[in-house]
Amino acid sequence: MKRFGLFSLFLILTIFIAACGSKETSGDKANNEKVYKVGVDTTYPPFEYKDGNVYKGIDIDLINAIAKNQGFKIELNPMDFGGIIPAMQANQLDVAIAGMSITDERKKVVDFSTPYFNAGLTVVVKEDNSSIKSVNDIKGKTVAVKKGTTGAKYAQDNASKLGIKVVQFNDSPAMFQEVSNGNADALIEDYPVISYAIAQKDLGLKIVGDRLNGDQYGIAVLKGQNKDLIEKINKGLAELKKDGTYDKIVKSYLGK
Repeated sequence: MKRFGLFSLFLILTIFIAACGSKETSGDKANNEKVYKVGVDTTYPPFEYKDGNVYKGIDIDLINAIAKNQGFKIELNPMDFGGIIPAMQANQLDVAIAGMSITDERKKVVDFSTPYFNAGLTVVVKEDNSSIKSVNDIKGKTVAVKKGTTGAKYAQDNASKLGIKVVQFNDSPAMFQEVSNGNADALIEDYPVISYAIAQKDLGLKIVGDRLNGDQYGIAVLKGQNKDLIEKINKGLAELKKDGTYDKIVKSYLGK
């Protein structure tokens, strides 16, 4: 009986230790859960910007909502827009959401989600400029653009045709300032971005003419990589649009 009692005690202790070990393993697994690094450009309101120590914007709220909806973790990595795709190619980023237009050229290196915003490029001039009324009036002018953007590509691709001199900047505020100061005659920027900027601040700028194209924004992962992740992003985006969360996020920054 004594031997049996000792054996029973040993068996109970063994089960207890095994259970503790299982909990520890489970905890380790939770701690080692994949955290996806997301590239953002925080000089791009209303899509991405920094308010004090807090990152805000349509893109920030949207990727956080998608991650929550689909049950994965993210880490925001702010950087210049032009460095985002190279960082993905160097495996320093898993995802990019940065008001990034879906283009055939970018599709060569990244896979895009379904489009999440209709944008389009527009020409912007100083508020008191009465000589430039559309893209047809910028011949012989100096046009400011932001490096790595579709606005920069449009200007460079059409520089000879339009007869313009293109100057590039690393961020939007510097580009806006160049036109406000009269050092450049016009700039080319995404319509929602410049509309928001003009509405929020006294930039001394105005939009002229029609939109130059029909760009759409997409969320990107490196081409051929993270197939499961892009499927989760698409699923999360679809669910946020269905339950009204997407509209709520956009309206909180752009109104109706």
